[in-house]
Amino acid sequence: MTFRAAVLRSYEAKFTVEDVRLNTGPAHGELLVRIAGCGMCRTDLAVRRSAGRSPLPAVLGHEGAGTVVETGGPDTGPRVGDHVVLSFDSCGQCRNCLRAAPAYCDSFAALNLFGGREEHPARFTDATGGALAPRWFGQSSFAEYALVPARNAVVVDPALPVELLGPLGCGFLTGAGAVLNTFGAGPGDTVAVLGAGAVGLAAVMAATAAGAVTVAVDRNPVRLALAERFGATPLPATTPALPDRIRRLTDGGARYALDTTASPHLINDALRALRPTGHLALAARLHTPLSLEVGTLDRGRRISHLCEGDAVPGVLIPRLTALWQAGLFPFEQLIRTYPLADIDRAEQDCEAGRVVKPVLLPDRTGHTHD
Repeated sequence: MTFRAAVLRSYEAKFTVEDVRLNTGPAHGELLVRIAGCGMCRTDLAVRRSAGRSPLPAVLGHEGAGTVVETGGPDTGPRVGDHVVLSFDSCGQCRNCLRAAPAYCDSFAALNLFGGREEHPARFTDATGGALAPRWFGQSSFAEYALVPARNAVVVDPALPVELLGPLGCGFLTGAGAVLNTFGAGPGDTVAVLGAGAVGLAAVMAATAAGAVTVAVDRNPVRLALAERFGATPLPATTPALPDRIRRLTDGGARYALDTTASPHLINDALRALRPTGHLALAARLHTPLSLEVGTLDRGRRISHLCEGDAVPGVLIPRLTALWQAGLFPFEQLIRTYPLADIDRAEQDCEAGRVVKPVLLPDRTGHTHD
């Protein structure tokens, strides 16, 4: 079958929306999904800075959601007509997958970033027959259709606005999962969130839903206003003596902190803002060495890196949609939609901070949800 997709042909080029060809239907354990909407994530854009490690040309996109139109057999799981949210790929067989930690799958990098599944070599070409890179995060969902492992797909209530649900598969999953899974935050806990982007604001919403006291730090006043709307006390990143200020707001120090900035300075501030035995989790990938200041890990404080919110998508995504239905996780307020043809404008707005979470809609007119 032939359909439209956004192709990135070089690390410096714009996306081109063009015809691509899928040369086979779903194999056993796979689904063909008609994409209703796909979030744009910073990880997609980081391909441009991958120093050649991410193969091109490629169809990116890994926050897809849509409707199953074909399955690889009757025992695949989701059925034709089901609405699904697509998340990251995992092997399902390594020790971490078997221990309900698929984000730490032994094959995570190969399956999601670099190579795809060896048993399914490239079946994706452009209109001239030129090879495209293996599917991105098991999806390549900047497109009208995506061929995905059923393991990636989480069935959701068809009454939900499926075109907006894609970011629950990665960005919002990561922020909310940090609070609900990594920290297990509950009523009376204190959480500091550094960086009020898609991941950080999802963490704020989840912390508020969990009954935690939350402080949000960012340099952008618009993002801080959003954090305040979702229940956090906003603090500019330039606040003098920032750790002291956070400690005063959290009755002696935050029990948990989430950093989404990868800023060594803010990471050290976050550690200093923790109470004894507090836990700082890093959601962003570090691009420079991290030097910790003397004393920041004293008294039982600890630091760790998390991936995909420590989530089992099939468990956390339904929890988040239930919170949304209860009015406790209003993620739609972070979304602006764009037609797939406007993917370059979506990227520009994302990079400039004009939008928190772009969502691309194949063959539709986009608008802001706020």
